[in-house]
Amino acid sequence: MDSAFGSERSTFFAAHSLLLSCFFFTSFASIHVYNREPFIDVGNSYLLSGGSEGIVASLPASVSPSERNSIHNGRAYIRFENITFWRTRTAAKRGTGPVHVIIFEAADRDNIGGSAYGGQRAICCTADLAKIEGCKQGEIIRRPSATNINWPIILDVRFKGKSKTTSLDSKGVTIKKTGMYNLFFVACDPNLKDMFMSGKTIWKNPDGYLPGRMGPLKKFYVFMTLAYVCLSIVWFLQYWRFWNDVLQLQHCITAIISLGLFEMFLWYLDYVNFNNTGMRPVAVTTLVVTVGAIRKAISRLLILCVSMGYGVVRPTLGGLTSKVLLLGFAYFLASELLNITEYVGTINDVSGRARLLLVLPDAFLDAFLILWIFTSLSRTLEQLQAKRSSVKLDIYRKFSNALAITVISSVAWIGYEVYFKATDPFNERWQSAWIITAFWDILAFGLLCVICYLWAPSQSSQRYAYSEEVGEGSDDEEAQALTKGKHEGRQGGELSMVKQEKNVGRDAQIDEDDESEEEEDKRE
Repeated sequence: MDSAFGSERSTFFAAHSLLLSCFFFTSFASIHVYNREPFIDVGNSYLLSGGSEGIVASLPASVSPSERNSIHNGRAYIRFENITFWRTRTAAKRGTGPVHVIIFEAADRDNIGGSAYGGQRAICCTADLAKIEGCKQGEIIRRPSATNINWPIILDVRFKGKSKTTSLDSKGVTIKKTGMYNLFFVACDPNLKDMFMSGKTIWKNPDGYLPGRMGPLKKFYVFMTLAYVCLSIVWFLQYWRFWNDVLQLQHCITAIISLGLFEMFLWYLDYVNFNNTGMRPVAVTTLVVTVGAIRKAISRLLILCVSMGYGVVRPTLGGLTSKVLLLGFAYFLASELLNITEYVGTINDVSGRARLLLVLPDAFLDAFLILWIFTSLSRTLEQLQAKRSSVKLDIYRKFSNALAITVISSVAWIGYEVYFKATDPFNERWQSAWIITAFWDILAFGLLCVICYLWAPSQSSQRYAYSEEVGEGSDDEEAQALTKGKHEGRQGGELSMVKQEKNVGRDAQIDEDDESEEEEDKRE
């Protein structure tokens, strides 16, 4: 019997995933709005999903009287408001059974429904299940929770006489235990097949309306905003100080820092508004998502351009400029559509094929970018090594190491994310789910800090910008500048002779470098 329950229980909860379409179209975060939503045939019942959220247990009643009506009053509950059911005229004439409202914790999912003789798992009690489970035919099969005999909670709503409508009295269910809670509206009477429902439910945590799994993200974006502020202060001080020597590459870095700071601040405002009102305006969330997509696209293009040597080894990208811009625009569109799907909720079934169609382009473009970046980086390292540009070669080696660590960390985290979701199909580990989202922001910030460190504005930015313009002697001049204080007294004559020899051959060397770079641009 237990094995039958384990193998068949997915039937009931698969319906949960499918029915989340109603949730995404009709809910505004923790205030779930239902607008004439139809019931769907699931097994031997008709079911409508009311939502699923992580809720933290109510805090002890220690708030002051002035804070009792505040959203920060420490109370956690699910409240019903204006819930109305409509049945057909035919069903009203024949008479029907009640509509059942079920609230249960994910850990108690096996206490709802049953399976007769190893058959399909059913929510409503049948004649065979009545003999096995001791339930009443036509009612919900319910077994009390091991931690609280009053849970799962079932509320019955009955139609009066031949009335076509009935309403659920406005009431709230206090949450006294932290967990992932699910709400279903279920009808067992076949005559209620074409019934639909309107109204709303309000899900509240002790500190506000923000869903439990998103609560830590509000604090996380405070720290990320402060981190970007600190990076901005350090960067802009150098940026302003050496304004006359700033490269185009450093202008791009400045834009990414500004976008990152703006994005983190917008995410924080979005969650604060979400927590205070229980609603998530589409326009605000779309703005945040768009800023994030722009930042991601520009960041990837920056890494690609740096890997090609732009702004450090070569002054332009030549004929590759249009291809790079086209790739960046394509990535922006793919990222924008995917993030709108995930955060704004405009796709019906986000766990099905619709979301898969949006994930694939984003993943493909990321993989293509990584391949292009490392190919270009390898070519740039070879050029620097051939020209013996030791200073630039050292910078690029550090950059390639940081990039390799980032890619390895990303692949490892994707594997962990897949494992996390595969081993938690009912979101019971929702309290740590925020880490999945936070990791990517931390990783992007870490790589940005490395780039800022390697290409920080300085008075020598323009001097050592392009190897083809200043020749190989630039690195030697830098080396002399670093060692001048130590060797000036005893090796002054030797250094002077070296400089004279280099001056004699510098013109020929510059001509050779120009010819080689022109041939390389033609090949590209």
